[in-house]
Amino acid sequence: MNVPPPVAERRPITRSHHGDDFVDDYEWMRDKEDPATLAYLEAENAHTDAATAHLEPLRQQIFDEIKARTLETDLSVPVRRGAWWYYARTVEGQQYAIRCRCPIDNADDWNPPVLEGGAEVPGEEVLLDSNIEAEGHEFFSLGAFSINDDESLLAWSVDTQGDERYTIRVKDLRTGEVLPDEIPATSGGATWAAGGTHLFYTTVDEAWRPHRVWRHELGSTGEDVLVLEEPDERYFIGVGRTQSERFLVIGLSSKVTSEVRVLEADDPEGEFRVVLPRRDGVEYSLEHAVIGGEDHFLVLHNDGALNFELATVRVDDPSERTVIIPGSESTRLEDVDVFAQQIVVSYRRDALSRIGIMPLGAEGLGPLTEIDFGEELFTSGVGANAEWDQPLIRVGVGSFITPASIYDYVVETGELILRKQAPVLGGYDPEDYEQHRTWAVADDGVRVPVSVVCRKDTPRDGTAPALIYGYGAYEASMDPGFSVMRLSLLDRGFVFAIAHVRGGGELGRHWYDDGKMLHKRNTFTDFVASARHLVAEGWTSADRLIAEGGSAGGLLMGAVANLAPDAFAGIVASVPFVDALTTILDPRLPLTVIEWDEWGNPLEDPDVYAYMKSYSPYENVGAHPYPAILAVTSLHDTRVMYVEPAKWVARLRATATGDAPILLKTEMHAGHGGVSGRYASWKERAWELAWIIDRATSAG
Repeated sequence: MNVPPPVAERRPITRSHHGDDFVDDYEWMRDKEDPATLAYLEAENAHTDAATAHLEPLRQQIFDEIKARTLETDLSVPVRRGAWWYYARTVEGQQYAIRCRCPIDNADDWNPPVLEGGAEVPGEEVLLDSNIEAEGHEFFSLGAFSINDDESLLAWSVDTQGDERYTIRVKDLRTGEVLPDEIPATSGGATWAAGGTHLFYTTVDEAWRPHRVWRHELGSTGEDVLVLEEPDERYFIGVGRTQSERFLVIGLSSKVTSEVRVLEADDPEGEFRVVLPRRDGVEYSLEHAVIGGEDHFLVLHNDGALNFELATVRVDDPSERTVIIPGSESTRLEDVDVFAQQIVVSYRRDALSRIGIMPLGAEGLGPLTEIDFGEELFTSGVGANAEWDQPLIRVGVGSFITPASIYDYVVETGELILRKQAPVLGGYDPEDYEQHRTWAVADDGVRVPVSVVCRKDTPRDGTAPALIYGYGAYEASMDPGFSVMRLSLLDRGFVFAIAHVRGGGELGRHWYDDGKMLHKRNTFTDFVASARHLVAEGWTSADRLIAEGGSAGGLLMGAVANLAPDAFAGIVASVPFVDALTTILDPRLPLTVIEWDEWGNPLEDPDVYAYMKSYSPYENVGAHPYPAILAVTSLHDTRVMYVEPAKWVARLRATATGDAPILLKTEMHAGHGGVSGRYASWKERAWELAWIIDRATSAG
């Protein structure tokens, strides 16, 4: 059935800043309570359903492929904590994981039990079944899952709306009783103090910014205690504990500045103290370490070190620091995990994430040893390590062609023990695929890394369809990891590429700085250069190339659609930040003020205003042909509101020339992360992949 695209009503308002007037015809859609807004979104969904109805057989085929490649009844690798092994199991036909534990054999038991899906586990206790929690709700997200020190209490939190406001509950694991304590409208996390008598959590303000830390006394019916409130709207606040469990930690951070406060975990009603006072432009985080029998904080900071350095300070006098790993132009230090016998450092070099281990003995720290994972492209990270004093370090690694693999690294010998590789059913053979790193050259001569994967039999004559993905913001790195869903593209002859554009963190802090604020256009031109590079190298052709990005990567999609519409056959923009200037001009909107350190403040600075207006996708929609566009959003998204892609699509329809389809799909019961539940997410991705395949193989 043919359902024509809806024509959005024009209700023009004029936005005036710095002597510039912009007429916005569609800002009225921001009112979610206006029946016309919901009617418009529903009409767009009806049009999208009709326009893509012919893809239903392909969608079902892709969903079946994803399902057939996935071991639906499975268990995670158990993690030891105290007297128990903790793990999650999935069951065929159920949307969500079930969290369980089973007892360790003895104190020297560091080999996790090998558990088989569907088999009975001796001594197993089911701690939380998310399928039961999700009953009666169209959306479900588990936030906190926090066990107290003696492993007798569980605090967990759930969001059933998609708005990222969670309700915390507590369960007595000895009896199975859910206690009367219930804390609504939190931002998700829950941290136990030592002794299990108090919980710490955060709440958000009207702009969805975590700004308050609270203390809840278990069993208390009185008001919870406000521990700390951060009045500066640029700062987020969070609470946790050090790996040693010795200290409670409150972290306060803007995009460019941070401050940490600590309190002994066995003194929950005490006063948190500042470790290093905030200084504008200085970021730091810390962990507790015992070095030479004395308490220290390991501080990862960028004070005089662009790519960060690692130093120690005494807990009782943090004013003087001793450098452990100095800053480097080639290596970006990203994180540190501290244990009784070793320090684990996560860092990035040559656009790849890496892990190094430093032994910690009575005399102090030994040399850093980098773990060699033996692949040209890979992504690695420190896994779940719940014990302070353990002889093994859990790490994870994967690549475009190697499924996610969980290892235990033996610190004493350097041996890597493979505990599990994510199973891929259906005869997957990594030898059938190849991955490469290639380098595009941007307009200003800067080399941009591009990671590429395809089947070995994919032609290099420009005839292969391709999907190029990009993000380029917040120093987030898009690493080359494995995806079962992506196989449905690769096995149809697709090339998949990630453009590691400026604004991300792949090549260090300077790479991020060169793609933010008044350098943001580098992100967009890098992506276009990467797309044209793939064509020039014969990986694909412009009429077979689809671009995809989400959130801030959706801004990238909107910008390149205006900048180089001829470079792509189609564009997928998920929860896209395409009305960026309108959002960043309004400090009343969620997360706007904290974003000024990323984009600039156009409200006060006319240069920032002019620069943002020059690239913001919504303002720059032009009267020229566009590639096919699919915009996907969620009604309850609190980070990038549905109104941004809704306005963008309406303006594209009213302005663009040509006959390429422009579609908007709104999830009416989801948030920023899209639908919940693994089968629902598979169906959603199958829907998108079918559109991508159709556009890439029918265009031109």
